[in-house]
Amino acid sequence: MTSIRPSRVSAGLAVAGAVALLGAITVGVLIGPVGLPAGSALITIFDWVPGVEAPEISAAHRSILLDWRLPRVVLGALVGACLAMSGAAYQGVFRNPLADPYLLGAAAGAGLGATIAIVTGSRPFIALAAFVGALVAVAFAYVLGRAAGGGAGAAIILAGVAVAAFLTAAQTYLQQRNTDTLREVYVWILGRLSTNGWSDVLSLLPYAVISGAVIFALRRNLDVLSVGDAEAGALGLPVARVRLLLVVAATLATAAAVAVSGLIGFVGIIVPHLVRLVAGSSYRVVVPLSMVFGAAFLVITDLGARTIMSPAELPIGVVTAFLGAPFFLLVLRRSRRAVQ
Repeated sequence: MTSIRPSRVSAGLAVAGAVALLGAITVGVLIGPVGLPAGSALITIFDWVPGVEAPEISAAHRSILLDWRLPRVVLGALVGACLAMSGAAYQGVFRNPLADPYLLGAAAGAGLGATIAIVTGSRPFIALAAFVGALVAVAFAYVLGRAAGGGAGAAIILAGVAVAAFLTAAQTYLQQRNTDTLREVYVWILGRLSTNGWSDVLSLLPYAVISGAVIFALRRNLDVLSVGDAEAGALGLPVARVRLLLVVAATLATAAAVAVSGLIGFVGIIVPHLVRLVAGSSYRVVVPLSMVFGAAFLVITDLGARTIMSPAELPIGVVTAFLGAPFFLLVLRRSRRAVQ
């Protein structure tokens, strides 16, 4: 009997991921409150490419596609890739299947930063405030964790929980003191993808590329870390340095994604676990596939958010929470069985 080589399985899944992402982008571009014929969409895209002459189309179709739908779909793909790869990295670094990009207080820090910007009237700086808040929260949690447990994963996780609780309390206090901004704060917290053109895409892209390159380059080290710190050190891996680089890269990607999209939970849990179910547990495969399938997942999720109650739009964070909460319980149950 012949067996299928793991490399062939990985290649097949990579092709499937690329097809899924391309399909998600195509559907996301074509479907919306205003019908957009597939032919018009393709003509518009080709006409947008420098050096390509395409037939004339209506200005309305061109504006809908290039100024609204395509930027939103691309932004969703970038945010999904960032959150999914960060989730995979955190789970490998801390050897915890329940770890996600918001584990170390990134969500709480971003929420507090955005709330401060809103209540002080600094709305143009909401994204910057959220980005800085997420980075400061994770840095604080990492320093506390190292001081308490020498940088061990469990100590950093507990420090992150404590930091998140403190920052959430501070955010709640600000909200109670500024009730006139409650609605605006909650709209941001529940998550949304911008429809303001390409500005958010361009602001997120550098962080996504840099973080993705670091995590991709270190993905094999995640497999070494999975055997334990002592064993990884004995194999010659600089455990503390590798862990720090991975945490910084994952946090940078998370902070940048949160800054432009608000809080979109569970992507970093759902996607890496689904990838593991079909591709195995090696991070050499899990990380790149999580990037691709994470991008496709959030594009489709956003499509659902803007069509389920059309013409009204659901916050995308509500949709991911609806999908992620039962999935989280399933992962928790599987983890308990594995321990027993």
